[in-house]
Amino acid sequence: MIMPTSTRRFRRVIIDIDTQRHFFMDTGVVCVSNHRRILSNIRRTMAWARLQKIRMISTVQICGMNTPFCVSCKFDPTGQEKVHYTLRNRYTKFDACDSTDLPLKLFSKYDQLIFSKRCFDPFEEPRIDRILTELDTDEFILIGAATEGAVKATALGLLARQKKITIIVDAIGAYDPKIAETILHHLWAKGTQFTDTQAFLGSSRLQFARGCSHSYQKI
Repeated sequence: MIMPTSTRRFRRVIIDIDTQRHFFMDTGVVCVSNHRRILSNIRRTMAWARLQKIRMISTVQICGMNTPFCVSCKFDPTGQEKVHYTLRNRYTKFDACDSTDLPLKLFSKYDQLIFSKRCFDPFEEPRIDRILTELDTDEFILIGAATEGAVKATALGLLARQKKITIIVDAIGAYDPKIAETILHHLWAKGTQFTDTQAFLGSSRLQFARGCSHSYQKI
């Protein structure tokens, strides 16, 4: 019998989707549009999560298939690294593999679990599929990128598993606003809730994310 990774119920868990240099830095080959504004809101969300001690599950895309992301990694390997303020003090990292094995009671030891994935759909990775399916939470909060790929796949996978999700719409990055709007409308029709940082977090004194081309952290 496989024991569940956690028996505790959480009110909220943030899913931090691919907040990496290639997607959010102005030097990134696959950088999303309006990345500075999105980063500012992601930074506010991270500060709120630390203050409220909200647990996080983060995904990091690695080179596993022939995509523009993987091609760009050949020219700038540091592009896979996470933006530095998306890391919590107590985190642990899991490599992508075909095993579902995970330690028990992870959130008793860590505030953030970081999972590598070889494609944009996290549910194609057995470990991520397991943790997101088993985790008992009232609500998943989604931030990150990209709306057209990993955000959409994550949301649809959670909805298929009867999970309640809320997307912070000004903390997710996209390449094409029109396509992103269509995707969000589709997710809304399936039951996704939407909010923005102002409504969700309230007022904040955090400043605009500056110097973004240098803000990253190797993990």
